[in-house]
Amino acid sequence: MTGPDGRKAELEARNAAMREQVSSMLEGLQRQTAQLQEAQASALAATGEATSPDGLVTIRVNAAGVVTDTTLSPSALRSSTPEKLARSFTQAAQAAARDARTKADAAVAPLQENVPDLPDLFPNAPSLAQLIPSAPELPEPNTPPAASNPSAEEDWDDFEPRSRFRKDRW
Repeated sequence: MTGPDGRKAELEARNAAMREQVSSMLEGLQRQTAQLQEAQASALAATGEATSPDGLVTIRVNAAGVVTDTTLSPSALRSSTPEKLARSFTQAAQAAARDARTKADAAVAPLQENVPDLPDLFPNAPSLAQLIPSAPELPEPNTPPAASNPSAEEDWDDFEPRSRFRKDRW
């Protein structure tokens, strides 16, 4: 048997080992917190850019997919119809949002690897992965149906509004 002095030394040694373990865990937590902050900053700074397949529209978005800049090609208004140009805007905006999302996901991906979940640490605990909602899926490129009246689409710039001074009833 060990005496009171031996027992005290053993408890002090255990206490010191436990302090060292807690200190090491806190340092790891601080390091992970700093990495998380850096990854979040990178994800929030992600931007996306895309040009429509026809090359008429280029759109830039922020990490949230909000349009921050739009550029039209010099021929966009001469060589397109409103419907086609609208489709180009939609396609470019969706592709730019997907680009920003991919970059933001890549910024946080390293932090999601090999991260223990609650059940790994505490048996029968709920999984945090099930509690955290996943980001919504971005829609695939939108391809609206062709115009029902092609001749009206072709002559959109020849439209003359009806004048009240005009005598014919067209």
